[in-house]
Amino acid sequence: METTTSANPRKGKLVMRIVFIVILIAGAAFGVNKWMYASHHETTDNAQIEGHAAPVITRVSGYVKSLNIQDFGTVKKGDTLVVIDDEEYNIALQEAEAGYAQALADLETAKASMTNATATLKMSQTNAQVSLVKKDKSTADLHRDQNLFNDQAITNRQLDDTKANSLTNDKTYQAALDQIELSKAGINVAASKIKQAEAIVASKKAVIDQAKLKLSYTHVLAPANGKIGRKPIEPGQYVQAGQNLFTVVDGKGFYIIANFKETQLPNIKLGQEAEIEIDGYADKLTGKVVEISQATGAKFSLLPPDNATGNFVKIVQRVPVKIQLNDADKYAEKLRAGLSVEVAIKY
Repeated sequence: METTTSANPRKGKLVMRIVFIVILIAGAAFGVNKWMYASHHETTDNAQIEGHAAPVITRVSGYVKSLNIQDFGTVKKGDTLVVIDDEEYNIALQEAEAGYAQALADLETAKASMTNATATLKMSQTNAQVSLVKKDKSTADLHRDQNLFNDQAITNRQLDDTKANSLTNDKTYQAALDQIELSKAGINVAASKIKQAEAIVASKKAVIDQAKLKLSYTHVLAPANGKIGRKPIEPGQYVQAGQNLFTVVDGKGFYIIANFKETQLPNIKLGQEAEIEIDGYADKLTGKVVEISQATGAKFSLLPPDNATGNFVKIVQRVPVKIQLNDADKYAEKLRAGLSVEVAIKY
């Protein structure tokens, strides 16, 4: 009995030693494995899944007439998502079309004035030719009667009548020439009015195009394929031009933004392989480094730090690194923008 009793403690101690040695070896192996892994990898848990997000922005103001979306619904590029009441914009288009029609009428009037001015010029030129013939004849008559008067073949009164007739024809011809110049000026004025009317027509046409464009903006279209979040608007709600209604997230364009410490950057290069673990799923993904930011994340914040204020406290900065996923489409149904991930980059 004493031998058995003394053997049991020795056996128990031996088992404890063996267990301790096994745990020690396992711990050492685990530590060595972790050390070897850490010596060839840069890791961070400050990382998230990002996606290509396209904001849906209304370009005109008005009351929401109808919605063709549901919370977290799928949309396709070009789908009509929101319809804004277009009555006001239809009236503006009708007013623009009426102004355009009036401008066209004014242009036709200006062209008619040009036609009249051209006809007047031709008439003035014809009258000038007739007056020139009369002028030349009266001049010839004056020379003849002057010779006859010198020969005392006609009276002084007859010579005076001839002189008066010649002077009248001279003045008439000069008036005809002045009328030609006046007609040419009328043509210039008519041409200017045509150009002015054409400019007004072009301006009114631009107003129509703008009115049509604004009218088309009452149908808010999906800018890309993807899914939306919660719909923040309802029919009857008033929206402002430039208001961001919601965002469409492309479900096939996911990537990782991992924020590494500045001390880790020397070991990170473009093209390096990356291992990704998603907190919400057991699957492990792979990817590669495609971009490294030229500034720290703090520089992109709303209020970047100013170290010149006298309150400087040195902290390790983080630099965003973009990682492109391998076979991202394969995991499209599992990935969600904003999910937390852990990233390890092999160097």
